[in-house]
Amino acid sequence: MQEWWKKATVYQIYPRSFNDSNGDGVGDLQGIIEKLDYLKGLGIDLIWLSPIYDSPNDDNGYDIRDYYSINPEFGTMEDFDQLLDEVHKRGMKLMMDLVVNHTSDEHQWFKDHEDYYIWREKPNNWQSIFGGSAWEYNQEKGKYYLHLFSKKQPDLNWENPELRQRIYDMMHWWLQKGVDGFRMDVINFISKHPGLPDGPNGDGSTYFMNGPRIHEFLREMNDEVLSHYNCVTVGEMPGTTPEDAQIYTNPYNREVNMIFTFEHMDLDHGPEEKWDYKPLNLTDLKENLEKWQHALYDIGWNSLYWNNHDQPRVVSRFGNDTNYRYESATMLATCLHFLQGTPYIYQGEEIGMTNVKFPTINEYKDIETLNMFEEKKKKGTSESDLLDQVHYVSRDNARTPIQWTAKKQASFTTGTPWIKLNPNFTHINVESDLNNKQSIYSYYKHLISLRKEVDLITTGKFRLIHREHSNLFAYKREEEGRTLTVYCNFSDQTIVVNDDPKGDVLIQNYEDLVSNELIKLRPYESIVYKH
Repeated sequence: MQEWWKKATVYQIYPRSFNDSNGDGVGDLQGIIEKLDYLKGLGIDLIWLSPIYDSPNDDNGYDIRDYYSINPEFGTMEDFDQLLDEVHKRGMKLMMDLVVNHTSDEHQWFKDHEDYYIWREKPNNWQSIFGGSAWEYNQEKGKYYLHLFSKKQPDLNWENPELRQRIYDMMHWWLQKGVDGFRMDVINFISKHPGLPDGPNGDGSTYFMNGPRIHEFLREMNDEVLSHYNCVTVGEMPGTTPEDAQIYTNPYNREVNMIFTFEHMDLDHGPEEKWDYKPLNLTDLKENLEKWQHALYDIGWNSLYWNNHDQPRVVSRFGNDTNYRYESATMLATCLHFLQGTPYIYQGEEIGMTNVKFPTINEYKDIETLNMFEEKKKKGTSESDLLDQVHYVSRDNARTPIQWTAKKQASFTTGTPWIKLNPNFTHINVESDLNNKQSIYSYYKHLISLRKEVDLITTGKFRLIHREHSNLFAYKREEEGRTLTVYCNFSDQTIVVNDDPKGDVLIQNYEDLVSNELIKLRPYESIVYKH
């Protein structure tokens, strides 16, 4: 199959927050259709759509009630068919979210097929990722079912071959409709360790991440479904090492094209959990990305991302979203897009959208955030300390609506948005970026076009330089005597590097060069030289 996805740039749409066409405050499929020319103009090749299936929305659509129906909030199947047609007309592709580790407890399967789920008379000690026990007692059946996420998201029993066949049938149905691939939600959780042993302090991850039959299941899925289509697959795989990824993404193993790893996203988490955050140590980030670049070179393939619907906004997280928002947003983009792999842009990233600081917990919607807040409040943590954690880490940072204009409700909706807008939409918005020559949007557009023009970005070998520098991320991409050298200043200090700046400047995020004699980087400056 043609590896078209290696030169592609992906754009993730979180439909609820993208664009509302009918004024009910919730983004929808017709709203996405209205903005396809905007995405085409940016240079996007592949759109990844977060779940749009029928769902009670306990976890914003990741709790699916019916895999064959569209959530009425987003529109109808006719709207979806039109969207797919309009995407393809513009030469772009569409990737669906495949959520098959669990369904909603309102799915018909949960009512009719007990053996499609995981039940126990007596629960083990596993804790849910969203807090509390991973087991829920079902009065009717007199036993407990497993839910690694919300209690309304019972885990599917992949040991059951009939269940697997039902999933493959559903995948065929969407691919025959014309979708171009799947992003697979926590796909490395589908194989649980037989016997479901207790985990240390309730952490069962050793027994449900990368389980004993995971490769068998993925190969079966590939043989039964994926190998019949020219489609792309990316597996979301928390707790996966580069060695694991070499197996998952090696084409000879027929599993997935690439995976989402989380190691680089966990580097600013404290020792206990993500809410216990700490400042990023840049040396750790460099070493982590270097490890992944080397591990998958000539074996598998990397997916590259800073943002998604589960992560806070990167310009607020690893950059400076006040004094140097343009500089740090474009520097972070440069750093990521010159690595080997397929880059993913999350909606709003291309205009430098920032974290939001709602003053009260009542304005947040995310189940994980609200559960954490209640649990820790009961244990005596002050509301102000908890809000600090929420402001920095909450998934809702990524879920505030796209800021299209400075007008009312940022032109996201004519009604009341399902979650409040970030108040900074009056100066951070798409319209203002499109009207400004030096904008984050135009910088992203330039980066995306370079990926199509410069083969070295796709094929070159990665080499980290200035390893020990605490504020500088610099690396080379090399192949057959050709070199790209990437310099990224991750600080608000000026950095002087004793490198000879020979070569042409391919892209930079300041308008001029300070010096031709040596590399001098202003706050959050990035420069790429081509030799």
